[in-house]
Amino acid sequence: MASLWRYVLAGLGLAALLAGILAAVYLTAPRLASPEVARSKKTTNGLFVASFEPERGVIRQGELQSWLLTLKTGAGTPVEGAGITISGGMPRHRHGLPTSPQATDYLGDGCYRIDGVKFTMSGLWQLHFAISAAAGSDTVVFNVLL
Repeated sequence: MASLWRYVLAGLGLAALLAGILAAVYLTAPRLASPEVARSKKTTNGLFVASFEPERGVIRQGELQSWLLTLKTGAGTPVEGAGITISGGMPRHRHGLPTSPQATDYLGDGCYRIDGVKFTMSGLWQLHFAISAAAGSDTVVFNVLL
């Protein structure tokens, strides 16, 4: 009977050790920071202030939609005649966008329509904009959380 208790105690000790190891791993694992989802920000080098919003005001999953990118100088002057290229994807899933969004129209006052945006699943998406204008070239990244 004594040897049976020895096995039970050894099993409990092993279980406690494993629980301690799992707790230590869980408590020391790096946390994913909440993504910043600002809709207006300075570009990487500070040449422009960019704002990004869905044209219909609502982010829709699984549908092609249009968004509006508004570009102003630091002084608030609208940026006209900008060349804009768009890329992006889901950084945590390591895949790109399912479509190829394009800047299709200049609507005036520094506002450009971006057509062909589609978010196929919930999660964190990033849209990268490369902007070329008279003031120079710069980039900006917007996080979109569905």
